[in-house]
Amino acid sequence: MTPAPALNEANRFLEHHPDIESFDLLISDLNGVLRGKRIPRDNLPKAYQDGINLPASLFALDINGNTIEATGLGLATGDGDRVCRPIPGTLMVTPWLRDGRQAQLLMTMEEVDGRPFFADPRQVLRHVLAGFQARDLTPVVALELEFYLVDRRRDERGHAQPPCSPGTGERATQSQLYSISELDEYADFLEEIQQAAIEQSLPLDTALKECAPGQFEINLIHCDDALRAADSAVLLKRLIKGVALNHDFEATFMAKPYGNEAGSGAHVHISLIDGDGRNVFASEDEDPLGTPALRQAIAGVLDLMPASMAIFAPNLNSYRRFQPSLYVPMAPSWGYDNRSVAVRIPSGANAARRIEHRVAGADANPYLLLATLLASMLHGLNHELTPPPPIEGNAYEQLEPTLTNSWLQALDLFAASDVLAESLGRDFHHVFHINRREERAQAMQAVSHLEYDWYMRHV
Repeated sequence: MTPAPALNEANRFLEHHPDIESFDLLISDLNGVLRGKRIPRDNLPKAYQDGINLPASLFALDINGNTIEATGLGLATGDGDRVCRPIPGTLMVTPWLRDGRQAQLLMTMEEVDGRPFFADPRQVLRHVLAGFQARDLTPVVALELEFYLVDRRRDERGHAQPPCSPGTGERATQSQLYSISELDEYADFLEEIQQAAIEQSLPLDTALKECAPGQFEINLIHCDDALRAADSAVLLKRLIKGVALNHDFEATFMAKPYGNEAGSGAHVHISLIDGDGRNVFASEDEDPLGTPALRQAIAGVLDLMPASMAIFAPNLNSYRRFQPSLYVPMAPSWGYDNRSVAVRIPSGANAARRIEHRVAGADANPYLLLATLLASMLHGLNHELTPPPPIEGNAYEQLEPTLTNSWLQALDLFAASDVLAESLGRDFHHVFHINRREERAQAMQAVSHLEYDWYMRHV
């Protein structure tokens, strides 16, 4: 049963928002797709009091919403329900929907006896964070999300195409990194995102024009609550998609919507604060390469990076990003203020010393992305690992590409990692691996346009 303070949250919200008619109760599946139920206004207190029931097989769903029975979460166990509880602080209006008469609330799944449900990605992250609490350390996290706006009308072959600029009416064809004029052209869209984020108390930082036509990046301010940081990323994705539809665009966090343009990544900044509020990555002599703790955390991330690719690149399209010279790391590497490496130590104030992880795609589940990175850092700290020397200059010219661009190999490496199985939970590790492997098997049954174009007449 939900504690009284949380129930008070619901009652206060209803009092302050008399025009709200319905609520979307949302929970993230393995792919980061938000699923759940819509309830009428009068049912909100009951949802806080008793939770809502959803089947455990929600975490067996593939990207198309089909249950992967091989996970063991479907009919093999009777496809039974679990209880989903509200996440305090996530009850908020969705201003882009129905003139602001609708609201939303994030949920998390529990076992019948109140224990966290092992396959819920948010609970996986909570499990990993317990290891930092045991060391009296608090991760401080910020996420940067890249995405594309695409025209809701496809081209003559049925493919995605850049939108027509609201300012000029012309379809973008050039790459204009950091273009202020393009930010101006899309000002109404970006302003609505900003205003909706303010209404939802999402900590937006900066927006910038990325290098490809129709591509943007929006950053979240750093947060000393990793669970809340992941919540914010999940909610920001929904917000951006919803606002885009209001402007007759479609927003996609697909990793590589265009084969000849840059992919969309999810860069993650992480530092660690001790019980006295000190950044354990910041050296007293202001050495830009930081402290032993920083180097150990880097070493852990690099050590588990190959086995983590199934999390960082969770679907077929994810692996299209991994091409040379497109600012996507191709090998486990690190360096100081170097954007060609996998783990960058940004320049700036010593007190803000942190790592920036640059491998994952924007299609990664934010909860699982953070859980995997933090588990990797803890692995390095616990075993006092040592990283290789930092890369200076262009990493693409110095290192052979060793990070896999094969979905199957990534899943094999993930399945073989005892460290990730132990860190993320062995039951979750099994369910995620089987879910992704079965979706890959389905994807391999599809024949692409390219195969028809290249092979139908010529072989």
